Order: sequence, then C-alpha cells, then structure tokens
Amino acid sequence: MNRDHITLGNFTMDSLDQLIRNAAAFGDIGSRIAFLSAHLIGTEYAEATLVGSSDIPEAFVINLQGVDCFTFLEYVEAMRLSGSFPEFSENLQRVRYRDGIVDFSRRNHFFTDWKEWNAGHISDVTENVGSSAVRKVTKRLNDREDGTLFLPGIMPVQRDIRYIPSERIDDAVKASLRTGDYAGIYTELKGLDVSHVGIVIREGETLRLRHASSQKQMKKVVDQDFSNYMSDKPGILVFRPVMNSA
Repeated sequence: MNRDHITLGNFTMDSLDQLIRNAAAFGDIGSRIAFLSAHLIGTEYAEATLVGSSDIPEAFVINLQGVDCFTFLEYVEAMRLSGSFPEFSENLQRVRYRDGIVDFSRRNHFFTDWKEWNAGHISDVTENVGSSAVRKVTKRLNDREDGTLFLPGIMPVQRDIRYIPSERIDDAVKASLRTGDYAGIYTELKGLDVSHVGIVIREGETLRLRHASSQKQMKKVVDQDFSNYMSDKPGILVFRPVMNSA
C-alpha cells in the first residue's frame, strides 16, 4: 500500500467517515447519492489525477481535492456502497478496477465498462427510460479514426451501445429519469462511448445534471439544468445504481 496516493481536500478521514456513515442512513439510493454528491459541489475540476499507464505502474488514488467527470462518479458510487471510510477505500478499488485489482490494464476506462464489470451494482436502464426512442450502435472502443489507440496498452473491445438521442428526450423520457441515475453523454466519435458523465438530480419537476465541468468559466463540480445542458449533445446513456448484491 505504499503506492497509495490519498488527498482528501476539504475533508479529513474522520469527517469523510462521518459523511459516509450519515449517508448510509438513507434507505433510498437516489437520496443517498444526492446527499453525498452535494458535499462535492464546488470541488475543483482536475484532469489526470490517477497514477498509472501502460509504462508507469498503477497506484491507488483517492483525490477529493480535484476530480474529473469520471472520478467524481467513482467517488460518489464507492461512497454510496459504503458505511465507513475503510469500506469506501475498498469499494473504490472495486468500482474503478475489475475485481478490485489495482492495475492500469484492469481500470474501467470507459463508461460502458461499468455495465460489464460492475453489473452487481449498476443496471443499464437506457432502454427502459428511452423506450422506442433508443438507438443502438456497435463500436470498437479505444480505436481512433486514424488507427491508433486512445489508450496505449489497452486492447480495443467491440461493444453494442444503446443511447437516447437528444432530440428524442421528451417529457416521458425525463419523467423516467431518477435522482441518482448516472448519465453518460453519448459521443459520435469513433472509438469512444461517451464524452462526459454526470449524475441526474430531480428537484420536483426540475431535472439537473450534477457533474465535474471542464468548461473554462466553471472548472468545478456544478449543477446545471438538464435540458439546457443536453440541447447541443448527441444523446445519453442511463445507468441506474442498484442495491449492493454482495
């Protein structure tokens, strides 16, 4: 464990432990995720906080001082599965890596990796939410248009991806979204499944996307109006957290 990198930002181990214990009292998963993620609003956006590559040995990282869109989801998902800080650390390894083995080759690099490797905790509900609006495409993830790899050292994988086109996100689709749903912003780029991820937050009839924004005027975890955010995006994938089956 001497390669662990732990940076808690505004938290201490004790305060984070207490936050996780408080969240565990929520019986509803969505409420738990909303509660936990709200405590990360304002956290700075930071790229490349994880340590490891095909050439550099992987280190286990907890960095709550700066998050990107994907590590933000990883931390929230690991927290909602946990009842204490030690459990959070263990669950983060399982959320981020296949079988919890800390290795670059086993890291869940793509959003749809969660569907494949975290199926005990995550359900792909895109078809349930989108119904007849859903489109299916087959992609070879990690293959760039020019034949090179997005992630050297990671073998490309062919995967069927279902998404809801933005122009088909009507009132019925919005009504089917729940607080705590994990939304992947579909990308038309060859070799990638999504370009961004966030958490759906419902406040009455209002839907928001809680996410780590890389936009220059924000550069932090924020809430944005869901419809406005999606207006110029290709579409969404929707993964829903389920009760711990372990």
